[in-house]
Amino acid sequence: MSDQKPTVVLVHGAFAESASWNGVISGLYAEGITSVAAANPLRSLAGDAAYVRDIIASIDGPVVLVGHSYGGLVISEASAGNDQVAALVYVSAFVPEPGDSAFSLSASEPGSTLGEALESHLIATGGVELVIRRSVFREQFAADVPVQQAGLMGATQRPVTEAALKDAVQAPAPGWRDRPSWHVFGAEDRNIPAAVLRAGAERAGSRGTIELAGASHAVSVSQPEAVVATILDAVRGVIEGRAAA
Repeated sequence: MSDQKPTVVLVHGAFAESASWNGVISGLYAEGITSVAAANPLRSLAGDAAYVRDIIASIDGPVVLVGHSYGGLVISEASAGNDQVAALVYVSAFVPEPGDSAFSLSASEPGSTLGEALESHLIATGGVELVIRRSVFREQFAADVPVQQAGLMGATQRPVTEAALKDAVQAPAPGWRDRPSWHVFGAEDRNIPAAVLRAGAERAGSRGTIELAGASHAVSVSQPEAVVATILDAVRGVIEGRAAA
């Protein structure tokens, strides 16, 4: 049995970008773990999941697939029926059933203030894309991130199409149903109510759940050490499982 360490693939969500994983990447590197941060297109759920599947296919060996926010939908689709994905980590992320969307899940419990923080822009090819207004970005998305850093995050946020947030999960068996998952999120998340995130961890039979007191939606930036610790638990679980097989 190979003792090859899994590669960690990191999938950001709406209003973030791949550099939001920088602190996590550094922490994983210090532990000898290779990671890849995908530039999630945020155009459609099916297209975004296909893009992540292509990244997974380019990697030699097992993968621990990590998703933030809307990225939880993407990793749930991308891992469905994909034996290369050995474990999942949900970072302030949706854990969907078939037919769920980001919009439906975020409204399944009270508490999100995201809707009132958004502005929309027309897309030349049709539809609209959404961004968080710069004036409220830190308060809404990254309240526990230093002001200057949150300002950079607001300036570099990647818009998401409204269609992507309305797209329903199509996989009849999302990946979390048949592989282990770990979960970490902030108790003061204003994008996705903590109650939604708790319910998702329970739904998936979480192997380990960390709820960070006072933390915002942007836990990969504000508390990368906790995210790294959660991912390392998943990596160890994969290595131990392969050794026992």
